[in-house]
Amino acid sequence: MSLDNVRIVLVNTSHTGNIGSVARAMKTMGLSKLYLVDPVNQIDSHASALAAGATDVLGNAVEVATLQEAISDCSLVIGTSARSRTLSWPMVEPRECGEKLVSAAADEQVALVFGRENSGLTNEELQLCNYHVCIPANPEYSSLNLAMAVQTLTYEVRMAHLNNQQLVAEEKDVEYPTSEQMELFYEHLEKTFSETGFVLKQHPGQVMTKLRRLFNRARPEEQELNILRGMLTSIDKSIKK
Repeated sequence: MSLDNVRIVLVNTSHTGNIGSVARAMKTMGLSKLYLVDPVNQIDSHASALAAGATDVLGNAVEVATLQEAISDCSLVIGTSARSRTLSWPMVEPRECGEKLVSAAADEQVALVFGRENSGLTNEELQLCNYHVCIPANPEYSSLNLAMAVQTLTYEVRMAHLNNQQLVAEEKDVEYPTSEQMELFYEHLEKTFSETGFVLKQHPGQVMTKLRRLFNRARPEEQELNILRGMLTSIDKSIKK
């Protein structure tokens, strides 16, 4: 999947330079959808200067009047929040935040919402979110500016995205045995171990059940299963000799 379904939403941002810096932070992590909810000032040359090479993200930014408008078509919304708030809401860590957003973005629109520079999101705005995320910064100095917070969380989104891509690529390259092949292996395993005396022919159940659980959990690849079958065959030959 791409990151096109992930949007960054900035609520009531005061400084245009922060918007530009956020656009730059987004683009370095492969994100391009920026929503601005009731910004105090319009995008200007200062924002463009701080966006550096991410002026395309700024140029395509969508401006709306309310947070509800910005997230109306999103199936998952995560808002940034401090843990000390009196509002009790499901919290996620930054890594989990990235994973949840990327997973949901495979099929749906999702949003990561950031509040005002000085006061964050209101409780009413936070209640529009499915989860809250808090960056576990140094408690003695936890002051992150807006672009830093965006950079930190979008990094987690990108890492989750890259991890997904790697897993998909690995799945495509790997062939796994069919259920029938696994059953033939278990039959071979029981037969060989019965011949060696490791499995009692009259009571194979307990050991074989545990061995099944072991190999099902390990989920051997087809080539690995062939190696295991070859090992059993070599034992069979030794027994016959």
